[in-house]
Order: sequence, then structure tokens, then C-alpha cells
Amino acid sequence: MNFSEWEKTVPDAIRQDALWKVEAYRLAVFAGEVGWLDVTALSADRRTWGVSDQLYRALGSVSANLAEGYSRSTGKDKAHFYEYSLGSARESRDWYYKARHVLGDEVANHRIQFLTQVIRLLLKMIT
Repeated sequence: MNFSEWEKTVPDAIRQDALWKVEAYRLAVFAGEVGWLDVTALSADRRTWGVSDQLYRALGSVSANLAEGYSRSTGKDKAHFYEYSLGSARESRDWYYKARHVLGDEVANHRIQFLTQVIRLLLKMIT
């Protein structure tokens, strides 16, 4: 599934929210969606149950913290949640590196590059 195809499946209630205009948020939600498939693959190998749990939590946290920060009224509050989102994006990238033994180098490297793009966008939002 690519981003364009996936985006068409997102409910209107989400796509019509002002938050949807934030590129980092859209990409973070997509990362969570793609991560679902990766976590399913990791869960099939008992050795990576912990990795799958941590990865899924970290991926979900990227968009969730962005959403919460976007809803805050002060710049300082927004920045805190954007920083949490940044931390979760970096954590997700780290878990993908560890998951490469099960997911394969091609998939892991793709996800790492994708999350690096999210990280760059988040850094711009914070500074």
C-alpha cells in the first residue's frame, strides 16, 4: 500500500480536521498504519514479541502526541508534545533497525528512511 492509496481510505472526519494539513501528522498516521503490518510479522516470531510491542507503542505515539500538541494553546505546550512526538519517531526508527532480522533489510531500511523524513519535519516544527 502506498501513501496515496491509503490516504483515500482515511475517514472524512479526520481528513477535514485542520490537523490533517500538517504533513508530519499525515505521515505519522500512515507510519502507524504500515507499522500494523510490520508488528503483525514481528509478533509471529516469539523472539521479537517485545520488539513488536515497543514498536507499535512508539509508532502510535508519534501521531498521538502531534495531535495533542496541535490542540494546545501556548507555544510552550505545543513544543513539549512535538518533542515527545520526535522522541517517539526516533524510538520507532531504532526499533525498526532492531527488527531488520525478521522484517528484512529492504523493509526495515524503507521504514527507517520514512521515519527520518518525519523526524526532519518534526524538527522544523520545534525550531
